[in-house]
Amino acid sequence: MEALKGAFISGKIKEQVQNMLEGLSGYVPTLAIVRVGEKPDDVSYERGAIKKMDAFGLKVRSYAFDENISDEDFKKEFAKINEDSQIDGILMLRPLPKQICEKDIEKMINPAKDLDGISPENIAKVFAGDNTGFAPCTAEAVIEVLKGYEIPMKGSNVTVVGRSMVVGKPLSMLFVKENATVTICHTKTADLKAECKRAQILVAAAGKAKMLDGSYVGKDAVVIDVGINVDENGKLCGDVDYESLEEIASKATPVPGGVGAVTTAVLAKHLVQAAVRRGM
Repeated sequence: MEALKGAFISGKIKEQVQNMLEGLSGYVPTLAIVRVGEKPDDVSYERGAIKKMDAFGLKVRSYAFDENISDEDFKKEFAKINEDSQIDGILMLRPLPKQICEKDIEKMINPAKDLDGISPENIAKVFAGDNTGFAPCTAEAVIEVLKGYEIPMKGSNVTVVGRSMVVGKPLSMLFVKENATVTICHTKTADLKAECKRAQILVAAAGKAKMLDGSYVGKDAVVIDVGINVDENGKLCGDVDYESLEEIASKATPVPGGVGAVTTAVLAKHLVQAAVRRGM
């Protein structure tokens, strides 16, 4: 089984970013990362994103707010960030604390700066197959991995396990755009194992540690693991039991070192695209 390494794809995206930057005549795009509270997952993701932007030669401003900030106060602060002409793109770390109405923020964010595809306008464009909208970075990262390793999607049977608006649903639409035949599975799927087993490309995006093992995978299938979980030993793992795929799958993404490394590279690409579209 071949390991589909995220670093390889990230390198390819970095080349695309450098080419786009050359057209900006020395202008360096700036990303705003907005975080509420100190959740370890959010802090870790922010750290990784800053590191990636730095490696790609891009600027970052971090905005961290107290987890108890009121809905009204947060919206005032977010409006300032949203309207700042020196910021080209925004990454909002979610979910937000329960006192903040996340739907309102999704409607507030400027679609042109919405790099992770949370605004209704960008989501609508993704579902319409319109390239001018930003797709959620993780969903697009899956497509980048498959394209980067030249794994054909056209005409392939694809099964996506997970139906969130962060990955499952938008990713399914991106697959349809690539002319794949897509099945979306979830907790209510009658025979999940059978649906997964007939997939030529299987994507695990359910958010449950080692939910799928080799018995869910068809011979020579390609397995893309989007999950980032912590196992019983405190180690990072995906939604798939990677070791159990060895004699079954033809290719698979490891966790860590797979899709996650590509997600922040896609974020960097979106940031530069946003700056290009602004005419900077």
